[in-house]
Amino acid sequence: MKKTAAQLAVHALEQLGITHTFGIPGVHNTELYDSLADSTQVTPLLVTHEGGGAFMADAFSRIQWGGGAQGSAAIGTLLIVPAAGLTHAASGIGEAFLGGVPMLIITGGIRTDTPQRYKLHGVDQLEVAKGFTKAAFRVMSHEEVVPTIHKAYEIATGGFPGPVLVEIPVNLQLFSAPVSEPPAWRPPAVPTPDAAAIASAAQLLLRAKQVGIFAGWGARHAQAQLIELAELLNAPVSTTLQGLAVFPADHALHTGFGFSRSAVPAARNAFKRCDALLAVGTRFSEIPTGSFGAVVPADLVHVDIDASVFNANYPARVAIEGDARAVLSALLAELKQIGHMLPTSEASQTLRQQIALDKAAYQKTWFEHDSGGRVNPARFFAALREQMPADSITVLDDGNHTFLTAELYPQVQGAQLITPTDFNAMGYAVPAGVGAKLAAPEKEVAVIVGDGCFAMTCMELLTATANRLGVVFYVFNDGALSQIAQAQQRPYQRLTCTELGQSIDLAAMAQATGAAFVALPDNASAAGAIAQARELAAQGRPVIVDVAIDYSKPTAFTLGTTQTNFGSFPLGQKLRFIKRMVARRYFS
Repeated sequence: MKKTAAQLAVHALEQLGITHTFGIPGVHNTELYDSLADSTQVTPLLVTHEGGGAFMADAFSRIQWGGGAQGSAAIGTLLIVPAAGLTHAASGIGEAFLGGVPMLIITGGIRTDTPQRYKLHGVDQLEVAKGFTKAAFRVMSHEEVVPTIHKAYEIATGGFPGPVLVEIPVNLQLFSAPVSEPPAWRPPAVPTPDAAAIASAAQLLLRAKQVGIFAGWGARHAQAQLIELAELLNAPVSTTLQGLAVFPADHALHTGFGFSRSAVPAARNAFKRCDALLAVGTRFSEIPTGSFGAVVPADLVHVDIDASVFNANYPARVAIEGDARAVLSALLAELKQIGHMLPTSEASQTLRQQIALDKAAYQKTWFEHDSGGRVNPARFFAALREQMPADSITVLDDGNHTFLTAELYPQVQGAQLITPTDFNAMGYAVPAGVGAKLAAPEKEVAVIVGDGCFAMTCMELLTATANRLGVVFYVFNDGALSQIAQAQQRPYQRLTCTELGQSIDLAAMAQATGAAFVALPDNASAAGAIAQARELAAQGRPVIVDVAIDYSKPTAFTLGTTQTNFGSFPLGQKLRFIKRMVARRYFS
């Protein structure tokens, strides 16, 4: 049979279970878009900017492929023009690369059947993509199209997941050629965990006086096993930022985000007594460890799909490479078989009571904080939690609102949360909210975003409006880049380039993009504004909620991380900072 590369590419995407592509058509991929018009399975989505499209694809993967007990085969897929399309999308691709999020990037490419130089979009995309993709391929024949896309998907979803690029030259898309029957897609089998390592881990955990569990996004498909392990071992549980919804916050053994001096008191206090740690699906990266200030016990059992993370920042006594669900299931079976030193019910009750007391006390400090007529973050999140369904999706950006959410908005059983982490790109949340809603149209999506982040990608509201996506965007509006402003205030005693100047007229932005607008100026209006926004979103309309947030009280994360970073400075540099701070405060 004779097929074009465009037709073959769409066939491959359909085999893989892809349901949406994100991007903008151009002269080097119009054949791909034309072939998609004949697909009853794959819907191409037009975005306003490829950077927004990449964030949408990232979020789509996190919810569809990464969500739930099993996830699905569908992953976020970019369909973009070469050169500028790729560089525009680079931030979203980089976010997926460092975040462990699978993504397919299908690009057009310059013609390979003509000799001329200096062709339109003539850059070596494979070289450009090396630093932020797991792999990149250039298809050179029609026969290679389907196997290459299958291979790209396998690499993207295998091991530590990430983005993979496939470039299809435009001449292969334009012209048909004889091809044999394309191969069928067969997913690879999940490897069996090492039985000897499982036995060693079980023995280590059973002889500990107090085990702690630290869970990251890599454990998202093993929530049932995590809960059972925590209850069996009477172990307090902390999560990474990306893994906030991995262990339900309404469980009595949940302590919070992180366990370093940057964590909330419930986590700090519970983990002080831990002489063994079970870490699952986490790399111990900078944010969840509070700039590497976490004290990790020598008896560390580290479970991860990616063996390269073992012993990178903290040495592991036992390292187990494998899928979290398979490893934890085997570990549970081993513990039950030999478990003769498990905690008493009295010890279990004491720990749970202390966690509950610490959580209540921390929330009380926030409720008592005087926000001076603006919106107290704790009051806002309490009102939001009271109304939002348990299975709702929360989308965050990069900023002070991120850590306020982590500390004050509990992710209960069934919830999903997505956020930029190690790549930490501002501008993630608005397009990610669109991608999340496409991935789970039956669920409510709440986007929490600072005004600075919102300004970066807010035009993707047009995409939400065009596709009738009822997403609520809670814009924390204070006219500043607040996370960096707080970091500047004390050591520098002045603010530089963190005040936004002309604040965004959010009501006008809503009118311009077809979104609805709701004002939330103070604590008293929170419940009513949230209810109104949810009603409008239920009608298939994006909603901007202008939250007059009070950022005057810093989070535990901000305070703890500032202290940890300052403590790591050499003595001479500490004295220089202190001298400058005092001079500016009292003599300028």
